[in-house]
Amino acid sequence: MMSFELSLLSTEIIMAVLGLGLLAVGLILPRGSRQGMFPLTLFALLGTLAYAVYDFFYGGNAAFLQGMYMHDQFAGFFKILFLVAALLVVLSTKNYVAKFQAYRGEFYPLLLLAALGMMLMAGAGDLLTMYVGLELMTITFYILVAYHPNDPKSSEAGIKYLVLGAASSAVLLYGISLIYGLTGSTQMFTVAMSLGAEANTVTILATVMMLAGFGFKISLVPFHMWAPDIYEGAPAPITAFLATASKAAGFAALVRFYVLMMYNHSMAEAGLILLLVLAAITMIIGNLMAFPQKNIQRLMAYSGIAQAGYIIVGVIAVSIASSASQWGVDPVSAFVDGIKGVLFYLMIYVFANLGAFAVITHVAQSQGSTEIKDYAGLAKRSPLAAAVLTLSVLSLAGIPPLAGFVGKFYLFSAVINQGHVWIAVIGFVMSMISVYYYLSIVKIMYLGDGEGLPEVPVHGAAKFGMVFSMIVTVILGIYPTPLAQMALTAASSLVK
Repeated sequence: MMSFELSLLSTEIIMAVLGLGLLAVGLILPRGSRQGMFPLTLFALLGTLAYAVYDFFYGGNAAFLQGMYMHDQFAGFFKILFLVAALLVVLSTKNYVAKFQAYRGEFYPLLLLAALGMMLMAGAGDLLTMYVGLELMTITFYILVAYHPNDPKSSEAGIKYLVLGAASSAVLLYGISLIYGLTGSTQMFTVAMSLGAEANTVTILATVMMLAGFGFKISLVPFHMWAPDIYEGAPAPITAFLATASKAAGFAALVRFYVLMMYNHSMAEAGLILLLVLAAITMIIGNLMAFPQKNIQRLMAYSGIAQAGYIIVGVIAVSIASSASQWGVDPVSAFVDGIKGVLFYLMIYVFANLGAFAVITHVAQSQGSTEIKDYAGLAKRSPLAAAVLTLSVLSLAGIPPLAGFVGKFYLFSAVINQGHVWIAVIGFVMSMISVYYYLSIVKIMYLGDGEGLPEVPVHGAAKFGMVFSMIVTVILGIYPTPLAQMALTAASSLVK
């Protein structure tokens, strides 16, 4: 008899109830009273985060409906990540959302429902469950990206994301259908056992299509071309959530897919070759295309593409694990090292990127521009915002002693220990190159002449969000042990 313990879905049920409940509250409240949605959402997320942290340490590991959905510390780590990202986005949007007079009540519930879709992706042990979570997240983002009612760029971004997102979802679903045709199942563990040791043309095609679908969601080259236009046109807080939490959800699904389907399987080698090529070109093109950008949201889009290339290096370490013994490495150790690097980097990426986007959101709201030239003299007009943006981009560049340096160390050391030094060298060189365009922003803020540009004072919830992101980015660079231990625990839960 199938186990049907709803307690395994506690966090997801809480998020669904909160999302639908806040949506109902937003519809009931008069238009002038909807500013109360901010504190309601904030306290709801704080309570859910507290429960998710408790569940991570004390909830244990179990399977819902014989593996259709997994309640483990790997999924628990990502639930914490999604909730932290949602909290930081909400903190930066209190005044920003005020401009959406007619649609303010729906904004926060949509954020919660997007986070729910991400959680389903992270815990899915079945390909169709993962797809349902993906579609819940993606359809919600279609609405949020086009949320500026009178902004042609936002409407254009929403339409482009809808068309391209639907196409990528179709490719992913076709890959799933091929796997079902080969094995008669969509449950990942059953599929991994049924595919057999010998790869065939259909198996390779299914793997390529699955990678293409995942590649779109995490903006890998050559599936990245949607990102710059959508990042530029979407409201800044949505760009922040899309660039961090959505990307993390894609990696969560990708890692679980690889661990269950590629370990001790002939497809590991084919998948490894594909990932090595994708990682190299993603790091190179993402960084090089960032140089000529004049709009800071487009620059952050290409930065995010490059960051996806770095994170894929950790997934490569997972793929190598099936043949790790030839390098004198224990396969389980290789798995854990690679996954730990991915998890650690995704968490610190959330704080660094959302710290940067909190500043971008505030500047866009205060002076109505996302052009880099309009950040001139920001250090004088808003010293806190300039400091937060500086530390955030330096962390993304991997400059010590910030958290980004530690994250890249974990990622690159995982593949170096398994003999693939060249991909780590490419990552290191590209990280050094990225320092140039990150410092170009810093140069404009501190040395540019901001005469005639308005003051950009930071206060309230936005100030707290910026300061919190900056402090965590610094502390995790100096003392990464607690987060590293959480990442190690989460990674180990996948191979038990």
